Amino acid sequence: MTLMTLGPGLSRKLILLLVLAAGGALSAAAFVFGTFWNAARALDDSATRLAAESEIPFTVRTLGAQPASTRDATSTPIGVSTAAPTGGFERLTSASAYRDAAILDGRIFLAGPSGIGEYAPDGRQLNEYLVGMDLPPAEPVRMATGLARGTPGSMLYVATAGEGLLIYDPKREAFTQIRADERRLRDLTAVLPLTTGQVLLGTEREGVLVYDGEQLAPFHPALAKLQVTALAGNETELWVGTLDRGVIRFRAGETHTFSEPDGLPDPQVLSIATSETGAYVGTPIGVAEFESGEFARTLADGFFANSLLVHGNRLVIGTLDEGVVEVPLDVRRSRGARPMHGEVERIAGSPITRLIEAGGQVMAVATGGLYRLGAQPGEEEVLRAPEALLADRNISALSFDPSGRLWVGYFDRGLDIVDLAAGQSRHIENEHVFCVNRIAHDTARDRTAVATANGLVFFDRAGRQQEVLRREQGLISNHVTDVVVQGDAITLATPAGITFLDAHGARSMYAFHGLVNNHVYALGASGDRLLAGTLGGLSVLDAGVIQAAYTTANSALEHNWITAIVPIENEWFVGTYGAGVLKLTASNTWESFPVATGTFEINPNAMLATPERVYAGSLGRGLYVYEKAADRWTTIVDGLPSDNVTALAVRDGYLYVGTSNGIVRAREDGLLGL
Repeated sequence: MTLMTLGPGLSRKLILLLVLAAGGALSAAAFVFGTFWNAARALDDSATRLAAESEIPFTVRTLGAQPASTRDATSTPIGVSTAAPTGGFERLTSASAYRDAAILDGRIFLAGPSGIGEYAPDGRQLNEYLVGMDLPPAEPVRMATGLARGTPGSMLYVATAGEGLLIYDPKREAFTQIRADERRLRDLTAVLPLTTGQVLLGTEREGVLVYDGEQLAPFHPALAKLQVTALAGNETELWVGTLDRGVIRFRAGETHTFSEPDGLPDPQVLSIATSETGAYVGTPIGVAEFESGEFARTLADGFFANSLLVHGNRLVIGTLDEGVVEVPLDVRRSRGARPMHGEVERIAGSPITRLIEAGGQVMAVATGGLYRLGAQPGEEEVLRAPEALLADRNISALSFDPSGRLWVGYFDRGLDIVDLAAGQSRHIENEHVFCVNRIAHDTARDRTAVATANGLVFFDRAGRQQEVLRREQGLISNHVTDVVVQGDAITLATPAGITFLDAHGARSMYAFHGLVNNHVYALGASGDRLLAGTLGGLSVLDAGVIQAAYTTANSALEHNWITAIVPIENEWFVGTYGAGVLKLTASNTWESFPVATGTFEINPNAMLATPERVYAGSLGRGLYVYEKAADRWTTIVDGLPSDNVTALAVRDGYLYVGTSNGIVRAREDGLLGL
C-alpha cells in the first residue's frame, strides 16, 4: 500500500509555525491571526489560479435530432433503419451488445454500441437514440443518474468512448454534449454524479476529470494520467479502479493505492461497489472486500467479476461466462459464491455487463437483453435485444457479388452474406473464416475469394465454401491482406510478399526480388500495371516485373506505410497510415491535397473509386469524399455510427459505409446535398 498526502492543510500548518517563530513587537496573537488568514487567502487565490490554468477547453452542444422511434418507418427495407436528417444515412441493423442500464423517473435506459433505448417498466420501447444520428459518433459505455448543479431533478449522465459526456434532461427530453477540445480527454470510461451536482469522469488514459456545470478540469493531481476503469463512492470517499494499477482510495486529500501485494486479487479492476461500511473491488479472478479503507478479505475467488452490486446482506456478482452469482455478507467466513436461486438459463452463459437495483429487485444487463432476478423461481425477462440483419458490428470488408448480395467481413467474426431485398443473412464463421481482410469476386469462375488471416477461402455462387489455399497450396503466407482478380489471374498481398495465382500455378515475389518491403497491405490494379503498397513504400509492377519503387527517401511520398490504392484513369490515389491521401500522377510525381493529406490514417483497403467520386475511410476522422469535377475533398462524420471508417461498397446508387460500429448507407447523389 502506498500513501500520498496532498492538499493545503500541511502548507497552512507550516505558515503558522513560521509566524510563531518570527516573534516581533506586535501582539503575537493578532499577528498570527492576520498573517494566517492572509496566507490562507493567498493559498485560496493560488488554488483558484491553478484551477483556472488547468481548465480544459470544451464545447457544449444541444443534440436536437429527432429520436429514431418517432421517424416515419414506411417503405423501409427489412433490417434497415429509417433515414436520419444527419447526412441522409440509413443503418443496417447489427446484433445488439448491451453494456449498461439506468433508471430515471421510472423509465429504463439501456445502452449499447448502437445507441440508447428508452423503455417503460413493462419493457415497451418509448424512444431510441442512435449513435451517429441522434447521438455523436461514439459508443456509450457507462450511464448513471444524479443531480445537476442549479437544476432541479435528476439527469441521465452518459460517458462515451470518444465524444465526451452526454447529459439527458427528462423534462426537455433532449441530450446535451460536453465535448473536450482534445480527443484524448473525450475517451471516457466511467461516470459518477455527486450530490454536490458535480460529475466525475473516468478517462481512458488521463485519469479523473470533474464537470460542475460550468467548468471541466482535472479532479486532482493524484488521480491524473490513470487508465480508469471504474468509479464509485461519493464526495467524502472516492474509489478509482484502474487497468493495471489496482484500486485507489481518495479521502480528505489523501490517496491510498491497493494492488496485489495489498490483497487485491489482480491489478486490473473491472468493477467497484460501495456500502455504508466498505467497498468491494471486482477483478478478473475475484473480489476484494475493504472495511474502513483497509483490505479485509477476498470473495468469489476465481470468478470474473464484471459487475458488482451490494443488495441487502448479499454481494451480487455479474460474471463473464457464469451468469450471476451471489456471496452472503452476514457471516465473517463467507460460504463462497453461488448461483442466484432460479437464475434463467439463457443468461447463465452470457456475459453480464451491469447489475442495477430497481424497486428492491436486482436487474442484470446481459449482452442480449435485460433481466429481473429475484429470490424466487421464474425470473422475468424484461426485454430482449431485437433481431438484427448483421451478426456483428466491427466491419473489416464489404463487397457486392454479381447477384446483388452484400458480403460483409468482420474483424474477428467471419462474414455474413446478406440479401438486402429479402432482409435475410447467413453467417459463416470457422477456423479459416474469422478475420476477414478483403472480399473479391471472380466472375470468370463464378466464385468469391475471401482473404483472411488464415488463408484464401473460395466460395461458390451459392455461398458454399469450396476450398482453402494456404502455404501448403503454394501461398507465401497464410495471412492474406488483400486480393485482386484480373481475368484468369489472382494476386494476393501478404505480410511475406506477393503471391500470383494463374493457370500455371503459384509463384511469389518478395524483397529479394526487388519488392520495396515484404509486408504488403494493399494492391491496386489497372490493365497490366499493379501497385503494391507496403509497410516500407510503394512498388510498381508492369506485367509482373518491378519497374519502380517509391519511398520517402527517393520521392515526395510523405509516408512509407501504404494502406489503400485505387486507380483513377491514368493516375492513382494512395492512402497511407500517417499522411492521409496522396496522388501519384501519370508523370510519376506525387501530389498532396489541401484537405485529404495530413497527419492521419487511412484504414487498410478502405478506399473506393466511382466515375464521379473517390471515397476514403479514415481512422478517427470519418469519411473523406473527393468530387472529381470540382477537384474538392469533403469530410463527413455526421450520420456515421463511428468516425472509424473501415470498408466501402457501392450498389444501385447507394454508398455503403462500414465502420467499427456497424454499416450505414446513403444515396450517392444526396450524400453531399447534391
